[in-house]
Order: sequence, then C-alpha cells, then structure tokens
Amino acid sequence: MAIERISPADALRRQQAGAILIDVREDDERAAGKPAGAIGVPLGDILDRIEAIAPAFDAPLLLSCAHGQRSLHAAVALHGLGYSRLASVEGGFVRWAAEGLPVDRGALCADAAERYSRHLLLPEVGAAGQQRLLDSRVALIGAGGLGSPAGLYLAAAGVGTLTLIDNDVVEKSNLQRQVLHTDARVGVAKTESARAALNALNPGVHIATRRERLQAANVEALIRDHDVVIDGADNFPTRYLLDAACRQLRIPLVYGAVHRFSGQVSVFDARRDGSPCYRCLFPEPPAAADAPNCAEAGVLGVLPGIIGLLQTNEAIKLLLGIGATLVGRLLCFDALAGTFRELKLPRDPQCPGCGAQAQFRGYADIEQVCSAH
Repeated sequence: MAIERISPADALRRQQAGAILIDVREDDERAAGKPAGAIGVPLGDILDRIEAIAPAFDAPLLLSCAHGQRSLHAAVALHGLGYSRLASVEGGFVRWAAEGLPVDRGALCADAAERYSRHLLLPEVGAAGQQRLLDSRVALIGAGGLGSPAGLYLAAAGVGTLTLIDNDVVEKSNLQRQVLHTDARVGVAKTESARAALNALNPGVHIATRRERLQAANVEALIRDHDVVIDGADNFPTRYLLDAACRQLRIPLVYGAVHRFSGQVSVFDARRDGSPCYRCLFPEPPAAADAPNCAEAGVLGVLPGIIGLLQTNEAIKLLLGIGATLVGRLLCFDALAGTFRELKLPRDPQCPGCGAQAQFRGYADIEQVCSAH
C-alpha cells in the first residue's frame, strides 16, 4: 500500500474534522513544541501504544515527525497492524511551524525554539540539551584572539551566562585577529566592546563583565560557580593560576594557546580521575626569553580563530555531557602544513600540581614572564 502524503495545512483541516494527529518524534524533540493538539508517541513505542489511542482499525490517523521520514515508517508499521486510513505529513513539524500553523510550545519559549532550531533537531542535544546550555555558566579568561571566537559561538549556542574577564582595552593591532572588536571601539575596554558584540548577536544571553586582571587574590572569586572555564590568556602566570584554581574548585579548564603558525588545545578536568593538569604539560614556568608572546613573535590572524573554536567545541561537549573530550590528549595544529597531530597527555605521577606528593599551599602570583604588551 502506498502511504498518502499530505501537506501540513491539509493535515490541520483533517485534524479539525476529527482525524487523530500523532507526532512520532522523541520526547526531547517535542519539548520545544509540537503541532497543536497532536498526541506525542515516539516511533519506537507506536505499535505498543496505538491501541489505546485508536482502538478502531478504520480510525483516520495522521502521522508527523520532524521532516516526514519517520512518519512514513510509522504509517507503514501501522498498516501492517491493520490500520487502513493513514497519512503522513510532508515536511513534518519543521514545515508545520514554518507555515505558521498552530503549535503547542514546550519548555522553550518561541524565540528559543526558533533560534536554536538546528540544535533541537540533533538527538544528542534536543530541547533538554538546549535547556542545559541555557542554564550553564562559562567563564572566559580574555576577550582577545581566543576569547573572540569562543565568546561569539558560546553566545550563539545559547550558553546562558558568559563571564568575560579582561583588564585590557581594544587596540588597532588587535583587530587582525580579535574579531569581537571593531575599529570604532578602539580605546574601549575589551569587556565592554565584547559585551556590545555578544548582546547584538544574542540578546537572550547574560554577559557579565569583570574588568580586572586575574591574580592570586581574586582568581577563585572570579571563576567560582561556573561550569566551565576557557583559557584565553596569553601569559603563563595566568595559566598557572587558572590551573590551580580549577583544580581546587573542580571546574573543567579548556586550555588553548597559539604561537606564530601553531596552536594547541586540551582539557584539564579535575572532576575526572586520572585527568592531567596544566602542570603535567608545563611543570614550571619558562624563562622570559623562552616565552615570547604575540606582540614579540607574531601570530597568523586566523590561527586564534581556529584554536578558539576548538576550545568552544570542547566546552559545549562538557556542558552537554556528550562526545569524547580532549582530556588526556593534546591536539596540535600547524597552520602552514594544514595538519593536526594528537599527542597523548597522561597524568604525571610526579606533577607538582596534581601528583601524589603535590601539596596545595595557596595561590601565588608567578613573576610575569611574558607581558601582554
């Protein structure tokens, strides 16, 4: 039997005339909304539950999903049981909503359901995952080269609170790579410039700003109560402080660094047994001569964008609890060769930060070995 395919508008007319409309998407997909009056039954449960919904085999049944494929499978399965009046809604809920037909909204508001619609189509995210992002708090250390792409894509993804920590102002030399900022905002505090850009992109995200330098005296207060910290700093003292504080507060730290044409990314997650920390990679700060910064060594403008986006990807996976994070791995990128290389980064038993004999004696401001200027 060929299953009849009908438009959403035709389905609405039949529903109003007494047909039963069944949305066969998963529960988390329907949490963002479903056709008004539709009965939600996941495809995998339809055969077990249909008798309670439609005891008569000649009941008119309309099947809908996201785009119209799963609804066809449901109709074929129901025909196999003996149901004879079946139709599949072409384009599914995506087309139904796009045509402005009545919708029962779920936990997400109408703006969120539209703004994050592509997330909602991913079973790994769905409405529950999107709500988790909306409830999340991320601390972004630095609103510069790495912080620019991270801030933009975290705001776009709907991370509910972004805390920007930076004490610098926008300079013209920043604009080659720090795409949060504009020529018109040269001289403005980076936190305020970044807030303007991120609020323009997504006004629903709360942007908290802290225009201060991260130091031993304030590091815990600045990052406490966040779910993830993204390291967008460009100096070793800040990284060692962040590493120590994230270990003490048990907050995942997404590390990233760039130099000339190369960059690296990893995740240090003190919540996980066996996770290395930053000091497993760099046990002690290097000498000043061995740690030139971007102002001294230069950096390809696009490189911080690539590394910052990789950091953002790791942060979103951590917030959603999906995928395999870079814990225990160091991902290295060579922009000139266009290659990635992955190195194992095991926990060092002798690490001065997280090793078996390591002792925390409080925070200390390490001598500034690489200045931001």
